[in-house]
Amino acid sequence: MKNFTLSNILFFLLIAVCMTACDSPGPSQKEKTVDRSLIKVPDFQADSAYAYIEKQLSFGPRVPNTQAHAACAEWLQDKFQSLGAKVKVQTGVVEAYDGTLLNIYNIIASYNPDRAKRIMLSAHWDTRPIADQDPDPTKQSQPIPGANDGGSGVAVLLEIGRLIGQDDSLNLGVDIFLWDAEDYGKSEVRDSYCLGTQYWARNRLNPNYAPLYGINLDMVGGKNARFTMEGGSMSYAPGVMKKVWKIGAQLGYQTYFSTIRTDAIIDDHYYVNELTDISMIDIIDRQSGQSFFGQWHTHQDDIHVISKETLKAVGQTVLTTMYYEP
Repeated sequence: MKNFTLSNILFFLLIAVCMTACDSPGPSQKEKTVDRSLIKVPDFQADSAYAYIEKQLSFGPRVPNTQAHAACAEWLQDKFQSLGAKVKVQTGVVEAYDGTLLNIYNIIASYNPDRAKRIMLSAHWDTRPIADQDPDPTKQSQPIPGANDGGSGVAVLLEIGRLIGQDDSLNLGVDIFLWDAEDYGKSEVRDSYCLGTQYWARNRLNPNYAPLYGINLDMVGGKNARFTMEGGSMSYAPGVMKKVWKIGAQLGYQTYFSTIRTDAIIDDHYYVNELTDISMIDIIDRQSGQSFFGQWHTHQDDIHVISKETLKAVGQTVLTTMYYEP
């Protein structure tokens, strides 16, 4: 047995203290705490978001290669600029499942462009060229209005942009992506949806773009909406989804933000996760657990399906998530 002197004992005590200190997370290794009582989160205005949906509907169906689509694209660019954003437009041509060449516009509105720490928000702004789920067979070949499916996500992001554009207290940058040609697809054809997102992911304007995470909004304005924990989001970014859902519950919106887990779906977030190193979740209405809202891909997806209460729940939750980011 080896004899230990006092110097030996002190040496080993010093080593133990050092190991304990190294194993303990310092300020740079753990998330900084935030005194949320000191944070003033803007009040999301559902009336304003509702008006933004009405404005989009006034153009008619926003189907790529149509005059309504081009006119709405111009309005969205001008509107975000008037709300204080630095706007870029990524143009391109993509081929749809039926061989049609689509002229697309991915609209990117950035706030606080000088901030290194950033959050990515997105929604698709185009509408479906056919109403394949409409109960009237004679109308199934006609484009849908897209109040909820397309219009609601854009409206929530416009209102968020309006609020942060007039508030300099937000400690991070925000990039709002409006994806084009999301709904020009066919379920039986692989990768035929979300063409604008796929185009951006393969042709990124800034290859080094690295936000903390992303949140995609789709169908976020319907009455009695229920946003489940979609399987793809829980696979790619479970921490982000749990954080957003927790904040939603804390704000009193737990009836909207359900903890029920549903199957993964193909939406814009899927291609952001698959084709880039950005982790993104999807806030999307899955009212019956697996299917979408009742007027999905029909001509009844008009302003009458929109609920200001739902817009408020989603908008306030996303805003609060951003402002609570340490």
